[in-house]
Amino acid sequence: MREALDDIDRWLINALQGDFPLVREPYRQVAEALGLAEDELLRRLDAMLERRVLTRFGPMFQIERAGGAFVLAAMRVPEADFERVAAQVNAFPEVAHNYRREHALNMWFVLATATPQGIAEAIAAIEVATGLPVFAFPKEREYFVEMKLRA
Repeated sequence: MREALDDIDRWLINALQGDFPLVREPYRQVAEALGLAEDELLRRLDAMLERRVLTRFGPMFQIERAGGAFVLAAMRVPEADFERVAAQVNAFPEVAHNYRREHALNMWFVLATATPQGIAEAIAAIEVATGLPVFAFPKEREYFVEMKLRA
């Protein structure tokens, strides 16, 4: 059952999508602009993350500009092993956004590493851990799609 959001939580979700201030105390600045105490803002964000209303709250970086790399990856996982393999893959700190697809390649995830060579190292380690091949799909070109959702 989906847990209901109160009006303040909805307001926060809508207000915090984009244009987050890059200042020493961003949460204080945002809270003041919204008429809340900073500790109330942080408490509400933590509660929404804990309840999985939000699955992530944080910046999005262009990792290549910082010398790192990322790649979309996929695996063909036997259905009987899916949960086990998902747990193994998710245990790697380089893995994000792991999800199931209705496709021959039924597990898709993003690998992000501090260096470009880290991608091959992470793929090799996942293959050893799971016993299954990882298929990497590097970015050919980049698009920026700003998506804001109304709560």
